[in-house]
Amino acid sequence: MNHPAAISATALRPDPRWALLTDVDGTLLHLADTPDGVARSDAVCGLLARLLQGLGGAVALISGRTIENLDRLFAPLRLPMAGLHGLEHRDAREHLTVLGEAGALDHLRAPLAKLAAAHEGLLLEDKGRALAFHYRLAPEQGARIEEAIGSLVGATQDLRLIHGKMVIEVKPRHADKGSAVRAFMAEAPFRARVPVFLGDDVTDEDAFEAINALDGISIHVGKSLNSAARYRLDDVDQVLRWLTSLADSLETVGTEQTS
Repeated sequence: MNHPAAISATALRPDPRWALLTDVDGTLLHLADTPDGVARSDAVCGLLARLLQGLGGAVALISGRTIENLDRLFAPLRLPMAGLHGLEHRDAREHLTVLGEAGALDHLRAPLAKLAAAHEGLLLEDKGRALAFHYRLAPEQGARIEEAIGSLVGATQDLRLIHGKMVIEVKPRHADKGSAVRAFMAEAPFRARVPVFLGDDVTDEDAFEAINALDGISIHVGKSLNSAARYRLDDVDQVLRWLTSLADSLETVGTEQTS
């Protein structure tokens, strides 16, 4: 692992040849106690629209949320997106690809729902092709929940457990955020650009590794030293300030080129 806290992304010089790929919760939007509690931000939508213009459309969201959920958060924007950690992929032409069997997690729904009902503050989020078990409101239950879910999933070869911030996700192994990065960078308008990815959680490490392999710019959001990312930003507020400066710089370059 690298130590991204040693190198702030604010030192990077913006480049119109970048392709911007970013996580959402904890990166563009502040975390909340529950997924539904995360607030839509008109300011963030406006910022993404500016970046889309400045980067020639090469802006994409890569999230654990479904694309349908992301569309609601960022309407009226219709961004390229990867949902469910890469199980869903919508390119810039709005062609949608969905991986994994719809019923792959059916055997886990009832026992996980029972587990969530057994203690106040636990929440099972059913995303269809992925299940997320949140314990942010009952952090003392973390170790017990991890053990219980690990026992339920067992050694099932085609499923993967992802341990995030106060959440454990169960999903098929068909894709991850790293494969989502590679898919975007193989298609227009991202192809042949320098990939930049921002993320804040363990679920983003696959993307950081993919970005590093592509000689791109990997940015961890937070103060943790334990990340494959090469750069860091402290928090969501610093991310938004940095992206605003990027948008300002791109607009200045565009004005100079047309004058």
